[in-house]
Amino acid sequence: MHQYLFFIGDFPIRAYGLILSLSIILATGTAYFLAKQDGRWHQHVPDIGIYCGLAGIVGARLWDVFFFDWEYYQHHLLEIPFVWQGGMAIQGGVLLGAIAGIIYTKIHKIDTWAFADIVAAPAVIIGQAIGRMANLMNGDAFGHPTGGNFGIIYPSTTLAHQVYGDKPLWPAEIWEGQIDIIIFVLLLIFRTTNHAKGQVFILYAILYSTARFFLEFLRGDYGTLMFGLKSAQLTSLAVILIGLILFIWQGYHAERIGLPDKKSK
Repeated sequence: MHQYLFFIGDFPIRAYGLILSLSIILATGTAYFLAKQDGRWHQHVPDIGIYCGLAGIVGARLWDVFFFDWEYYQHHLLEIPFVWQGGMAIQGGVLLGAIAGIIYTKIHKIDTWAFADIVAAPAVIIGQAIGRMANLMNGDAFGHPTGGNFGIIYPSTTLAHQVYGDKPLWPAEIWEGQIDIIIFVLLLIFRTTNHAKGQVFILYAILYSTARFFLEFLRGDYGTLMFGLKSAQLTSLAVILIGLILFIWQGYHAERIGLPDKKSK
């Protein structure tokens, strides 16, 4: 891993920012491909990618600041905008990005659930997978010590090394990125079934939240909140519960999705 790729004068080009930007661009590209393949709304994807990407960055940063690192940032308020230092919570990014997407689809009279199924769910999760590469390069979202001679030893310039030194740590961010790719494939497969509208996006939320809940037991970058669980785990449990209810509800009440209607624009 390497935090700084190169310098332009005294200005550092950080791997974190470059890969994070790449994750948004490639997620938008994936969304465009899926929408073009389906035959609907592809002309809106570049715009919605920009709006949701920016909203996602803001949401991810604020979620991390207030739910994970407020003990630090309450004394360093001016550092809250310093996203290049790391500290982005995916759950907050998805939440605010989803809100931006809902607003956009309502303004442009786009079927929100259908758009989320066709475009959002598969594209978002592949963006998350790429984003975890940024975490690895930056040395954040790291695991706690493995207790053995196996694991990742981070460079001295990273937050992980500042917290645990030369102790080998669980590769939590790597495993999450790999699981995200598996979820991406599962969502593509599920899209080929005779599912109800909205179920693809809801399934994304359930699968990711389930994976995140268990991976949090390996994370070592912040402590527990209540009941021996971390904030991300409590959020994941809430999303899983609500997601299961919505998945069943949509299955009984929503329109069934077959082959895409090429005439719908």
